[in-house]
Amino acid sequence: VQLQASGGGLVQAGGSLRLSCAASGLTFNSYALGWFRQAPGKEREFVAAITRSGGSTTYVDSVKGRFTISRDNAKNTVYLQMNSLKPEDTAVYHCAARSGGYVYIHEYEYGYWGQGTLVTVSS
Repeated sequence: VQLQASGGGLVQAGGSLRLSCAASGLTFNSYALGWFRQAPGKEREFVAAITRSGGSTTYVDSVKGRFTISRDNAKNTVYLQMNSLKPEDTAVYHCAARSGGYVYIHEYEYGYWGQGTLVTVSS
């Protein structure tokens, strides 16, 4: 299984980015997906998750109303649309996958991880 995250970069506060995570080596529509982030000097934290069908999503409170997780099962890709970005959103963003029919919000629930993509939000 491989997860390849992309789309990070440098953006000003208030701007937008869309992260993508392309998956291979798995039956994509059998896997729930999540995004996590790790800011400098901090532990990795949950950001967003989506069920295998895409019918249910959940978010950490700090990104609700600004970030949207979605997936395209035909393209084996999960997305994280990030709007109204803030400097505190600066982090390396990782996608993760696990088989199962629910949304999963804990790191230990995921068995597969991508390498991460850096998002830097300037003030």
